[in-house]
Amino acid sequence: MQLTIPKNYHSVLDINQTEQAIKQIKDFFQMNLASELRLRRVTAPLFVKKGTGINDDLNGIERPVTFPIKDLGDVKAEIVHSLAKWKRLALADLGIGEGFGLYTDMNAIRPDEELTNIHSLYVDQWDWERVITADQRNLDYLKYIVQKIYAALVRTEFHICETYLDIQPELPDEITFVHTEELEAKYPDLTPFERETEEAKTHGAIFVIGIGGELPGGEIHDGRAPDYDDWSTPTANGCKGLNGDIILWNKVLNRAFEISSMGIRVDKEVLMQQLKIRGVEDRKNLMWHKKLLNGELPLSIGGGIGQSRLCMYFLRKAHIGEIQSSIWPDEMVETCKANGINLL
Repeated sequence: MQLTIPKNYHSVLDINQTEQAIKQIKDFFQMNLASELRLRRVTAPLFVKKGTGINDDLNGIERPVTFPIKDLGDVKAEIVHSLAKWKRLALADLGIGEGFGLYTDMNAIRPDEELTNIHSLYVDQWDWERVITADQRNLDYLKYIVQKIYAALVRTEFHICETYLDIQPELPDEITFVHTEELEAKYPDLTPFERETEEAKTHGAIFVIGIGGELPGGEIHDGRAPDYDDWSTPTANGCKGLNGDIILWNKVLNRAFEISSMGIRVDKEVLMQQLKIRGVEDRKNLMWHKKLLNGELPLSIGGGIGQSRLCMYFLRKAHIGEIQSSIWPDEMVETCKANGINLL
């Protein structure tokens, strides 16, 4: 059982206050995110047809929840892992122009998730996507969008701290950008997570660039599917990758705390390059991949922002189960209860 119990932990808010605060955070943040990035809210699917290439493959080993559809001759459907690829279809179908985009509430079930303080079977996030031009497929534009998202985070924290005076602001004014190759050079004897922890503790909020591609030492910082984020394109500074994670320093758990994965999406050339690197070139025959290769999908940037994770951070909670209702091992429930962590 992977469980961290903070010393002398007690929740700042009781259960009723917590439920009210969750709604305030979600309402306030999504309004600010939509305003910063010029996003339109849309309705999204909970499941998609198997074999279309639309579902997110995550690290390629996680099993999606699958079920037959009776009225379609038992055609199989899959609960989405995320909407990373579906959103580009939606941008095309809705005819959304350059500089604008969409966001949606994404709900997923990930049965292979290791249950911890921050990982649940149930995943809820804001999935967003914005149309860009070919000239915007660069590191400067990625940083520009990250700074806009971070501005919405800082604004939301201030709003919550003004509403609940026992919660004090912790986010720094600016987010620090660092590349995975820089982290490897700086901390060669640490694991990727330990590198993130050291850097997040130092700066408070970081954006780690270049996740998925092979580092100079031969490893990858973390897994990333080959067919949505661009993690293989070299940038002006010589490092690879036009994607990354927003990571905050979590004082309650004393660790790096990822709240968003995002990036500039693959174009036709990068898609084929990354499929080859991963040895899955046969995916080019799937419906979604054919559309991209045929030029039917717009260039875009996008990502996901964890809703429960964000609420957990802003409300200084020790366990994601204090924010969302899910299923946990009996031992974890009992240990949490004995240490003042009240799972919903």
